[in-house]
Formats: sequence, structure tokens, C-alpha cells
Amino acid sequence: MGVARAVLFNSLEYVAFLLGVFALYWACARRARVALGILLAASLVFYASWNAWFLLLIAGTTLVDFVVGHRLQGATEPAARRRLVWSSVVLDLGALATFKYFDFFLDSAAALVGPAFTDWRLDVALPVGISFFTFQSMSYTIDIYRGRLDSLTAGLLPLSAHRGSRGALDWLLALFASYRRFLLYVSFFPQLVAGPIVRARDFLPQLERPQPVTDAMGGRGLTLIGVGLFKKVIIADYLALNLVDRAFDAPDGFSSLEMLTAIYGYAFQIYGDFSGYSDIAIGSALLLGFTFPDNFAAPYTARDLQQFWRKWHISLSTWLRDYLYIALGGSRGARWKTYRNLLLTMLLGGLWHGAGWNFVIWGALHGGALAALRAVQRARGEDAPPLLGAGPVGRALAVLATFHYVCFAWIFFRCEGLPEVEAVLTSLLEGSTYANNLTAPLLGVLALAVATHFAPRGALERLIALFTRLPAPAQAAAMVGAGLGLKALASAEVQPFIYFQF
Repeated sequence: MGVARAVLFNSLEYVAFLLGVFALYWACARRARVALGILLAASLVFYASWNAWFLLLIAGTTLVDFVVGHRLQGATEPAARRRLVWSSVVLDLGALATFKYFDFFLDSAAALVGPAFTDWRLDVALPVGISFFTFQSMSYTIDIYRGRLDSLTAGLLPLSAHRGSRGALDWLLALFASYRRFLLYVSFFPQLVAGPIVRARDFLPQLERPQPVTDAMGGRGLTLIGVGLFKKVIIADYLALNLVDRAFDAPDGFSSLEMLTAIYGYAFQIYGDFSGYSDIAIGSALLLGFTFPDNFAAPYTARDLQQFWRKWHISLSTWLRDYLYIALGGSRGARWKTYRNLLLTMLLGGLWHGAGWNFVIWGALHGGALAALRAVQRARGEDAPPLLGAGPVGRALAVLATFHYVCFAWIFFRCEGLPEVEAVLTSLLEGSTYANNLTAPLLGVLALAVATHFAPRGALERLIALFTRLPAPAQAAAMVGAGLGLKALASAEVQPFIYFQF
């Protein structure tokens, strides 16, 4: 099965799927095992809609990490614990490297030494969501190793304590029940394909104590789904189809002004696309009684790159901080080590996004700038005022400068290779100003994207509160009306989300 048959968040198939899961889950909510079994089955069916063979990968990954977590819980000898956690990390990253990076490194080697290695290419389809569920599964064993989480089998007596075949059967059933909860954590359909990356210590306790959906949770969930679809369908897809894709595919046919507008458009396209997915994921989970962490917080309002990464793809940036940057040494030790750790973290973060040197360069641009920013902060002192001043004008200039640096880096993220980057920069710098491709509707949508992004922080909360206060029939009418409006304004074909490729 391919993407064409997959259940996409922005499709009527997903609406029907979510409604069916919602009805079945809450009909069986008083029987926790049955209800969680329904969620697990639904999640596996959802993933199988992309490619049923990928179920073997997710089952294998989770089984290894579950067993490692079980063994870690009882292990006390430091060397044995290190071997266990490294077996998890190596196997998880090995699977990720095999599917995502093997051909990339072969092609890179072939470019240096000749085509001798090209016959070794795997040419296999990238399992959708592998970067996300690998990080989730790996965080479980690392947290157990660090003593921040008990394994799901922490209260399970060893097999030797059970007598007879009946006791052994009970032990196996208890072990399977624990594994089933872990598999649900990794494969839970709202966040399976493109996040947010949810920590085991945040999600697993929710399986132990399922929460009923309150009016506030339901209202928030439905509103977030509506907002996410608005970001995706009205903003991201429109900008992509009417300017961004065409400009990046053939930059020599666009003026410098149009190319600059396309770069701005891509900044808001990728934000609308990915934050829209996150909103739908968080909203869907809320309707089933589960709470996910926020994944975006108006990142283009950031006054520097540090703040940007506290607002952009928060679940990934905090994962990289906690499991990579700190593991490398963080800000401990010599100053140059801090700068090295920042650069390495962002280089690997760039490579996480895709197997291409363009992503490595994108990571280097962010890592190098973060290291330079940290050096300037240390040189000026912690109490020094902002470089551009603390007043409104200084803050506005800082936001503008940060936004444009992020947009410059997005060029490398969007282009497939350096020749494409060169073509975009050539178009951008030639100085032409004709604007035949900048139509009034396009500029209106871009202005709408900017306005909604820079709206006051409480605007969304007020919208959620307003929707929640509506009676149920009015909520239903509002959702139907919003759905019809989105359908009327949507492109002819359902557009996949950008982060599905990562």
C-alpha cells in the first residue's frame, strides 16, 4: 500500500476513522483492557494503511526496547546496564540508518571514489514515521537507564516465582499485557506518523489512569483539529500550490521579488503544514482522553535562534537537548566543547530530517549560529541588555533579523541539492522586481498567515473558550460548516504533510 491509500489527517477517511475509533473506545471505556485494545488495533490499522509490511519494523523495534527495559529494571551492575542500553540505542539507530541513510552514504561514497558501491543500494521505501517512533521507543530505555522511569514490568515477579504451568501462563499474559501497553505508546495513531515526539514518562501513566473527556477537553480537541486543518488546507496548501512549489522548481522563471515572496511563503507553508499536523494530533488525542505536549509556540516571534528552537518543533528540540546535547556534555567543561556540542547536535538534527547534504548544511547553519550566539552572550555577560535594545523597536528588529536568518536556512531545507540552492539564490539576487505571479488572493493568504501567526497569544485560548461554551448542537453545526468551507477551498487532491517524508 502506498501513500495514495493512506489515511491522511486532512481527508474524509480520517474523519470517519477518528469518529469510529472515538465511538468504539468510549463505548468500551469502562473495560480498560478492551478499550486500550481498540486503540492499539486502530493504531496498527492506521499504520498498515501506509504499508502493512512496516508493521514488522515497528513490532521489532518495540519488542527489543521492551525486553531491554525489562532487563534494565532488574540489572544493578553498571557495565551490564550500559551494555543493555547501548544494545537498544544501536539497534534502534541501526534500523533508522539502514532504511533512511544507507543509500545516502553509499551515494556519497560513490561521488568520492567512483560507482563501485552503487550495486549495494537497498532502494527500499522509507517507512513513514520511522524517525519519530524510533526516538520515542529509544527514550523509554534511556529513561529507565537514567533512573527517571520504571519499566512497565517493574511490578512483575520473575518467572521463577511462579509455580506450575498455570503460574507460567499467568506470567506470560502479564508480560504480554505490559508489552501491549508499550506498543500502544509507540504506535498511538495521532502522533505515530509525524509527532509530536511524546516521552514514555508522560504517556504511559495516562494508560494506567485513563481520563474521561471533559467539556473543556472536547472543546479544545475539536478546536485544535479545526485550527490545524485551517493551517494546512487554507494556508500551507494554497501557498505551496500557487507559488512556493512553482518558484522552487523553476526559480529562473521568477523575479527576485517573487522569489523572496516564495521564500517567505515557504516559511509559513512549512509552519502551517507541520504545526497544523501537530494541532490535529493533539486535538485527536484529547478526544480520546490523552494529553500531548505543545509542539509549536509561534516560532517566528522569536528574538534569537535559542528562542526559536524553544518554539519550533518543541518535542524534537527538547529530545535533542535531553538525549544528545546533554549526553555530549552540554555546556559543561571548556567553552569550545559547548560550541562543539551545539554544532554536533544541530548537524545530527539536520540529518534526522532527511538523508541529504542540504539537511546537513541546514543543521550546520543553525548549529553554527547557536554557537556564535552563545559565544556573544558569554562575552557580553548574562546581565547585558539585548544587542538591538530592550525596547519595542529593538525587539521588533531582533524578531525581523531572526526570521530572515531562519528563512535563509529554509532555502537549503527546501532545495534538493546545492545546484537548486544556487539557482534560487541567483534568482533572489538578480534584482528584478516584476510581480506577475503575485496575485491578490495569494498575497491575501500570505498576509493571513502572518496575521494569525503574530496574533496575541491569548487569541487561540479565547477561541477555544468560545467554542467550548457553545451547546452541543451549535458545536456540531460549527464543525460541519467549517468542514464544508474547508472542502470548498481545498485543492482538488489531498496534499500529504511535509513531515511525512522525515
